[in-house]
Amino acid sequence: MALRVQKGIEKLISKCIQDVLNKAFRQVKNIEDWNSIFWVVHPGGPAVLNEVEAKLGLTENKLLRSRYALTEFGNMISASVLFILEEMRNRSIKEGNATTGEGLEWGVLLGFGPGITVETVVLHSVPINN
Repeated sequence: MALRVQKGIEKLISKCIQDVLNKAFRQVKNIEDWNSIFWVVHPGGPAVLNEVEAKLGLTENKLLRSRYALTEFGNMISASVLFILEEMRNRSIKEGNATTGEGLEWGVLLGFGPGITVETVVLHSVPINN
């Protein structure tokens, strides 16, 4: 059974995403450029990813792992982020990055749920021992 994102949900996410991220990072790090962190975004659908990318001014490569998971596995609800984390870790090792977060120290995991809940987890990557 294919899951469908309710039409227009991406606009609701777009309206609140900046505030959600600012609150999440307030205690650990001041982020001035959202491209300076790595991203693990629940791929609810292409429209959600496109809207987050546009709203935050993310470069195309920031949501590659989320787009990969959506293409390869579809929207697996919350389990999607585990596949994205695994893909990111594997790619980081393969590409010789310094950390499991595409070579970056800080990142964010975003999950979207019913009633448009936004679960936010600030991530701190670990070094890769080459």
